[in-house]
Amino acid sequence: MSEVDQRTWRNRFIIMNLVQIGGTIVVLLAVLLWQSDVFVEGGHWIGFPIAFIGLVISFFAPRALAKRWKRPPAA
Repeated sequence: MSEVDQRTWRNRFIIMNLVQIGGTIVVLLAVLLWQSDVFVEGGHWIGFPIAFIGLVISFFAPRALAKRWKRPPAA
């Protein structure tokens, strides 16, 4: 495997992990918004759908990226 291939796969691995970490951070912040007084006094209902979106991103975005990267480039 060439150096370029190793760099490409390393960068893709890092991107996939950052997407998972970002989704998890969104979930944690959304739960704080929803259930605590950190951002809004008494919490706010909008935190629940944001937390759900963060979960979807955390679980399914890395898989979508992997599928996208497995396909050969269009000619």
